[in-house]
Amino acid sequence: MAKTTVAESATRFSKEQLLRSQRYAKRRDLLGALLDDGKRYTLKEVDAAIDNFMKGKVR
Repeated sequence: MAKTTVAESATRFSKEQLLRSQRYAKRRDLLGALLDDGKRYTLKEVDAAIDNFMKGKVR
């Protein structure tokens, strides 16, 4: 199991960087709607936002 340092886990990315990443290639449309322009996110924050959206109830 790989160890992550505080610096690696706290790296923040812009919405544009996340939309271009391979990690979220299948979720680009969702990220485009969930993330705010000009704000920076950690990977944990993005994963949590996706998880919360996917677990949300349909109205």
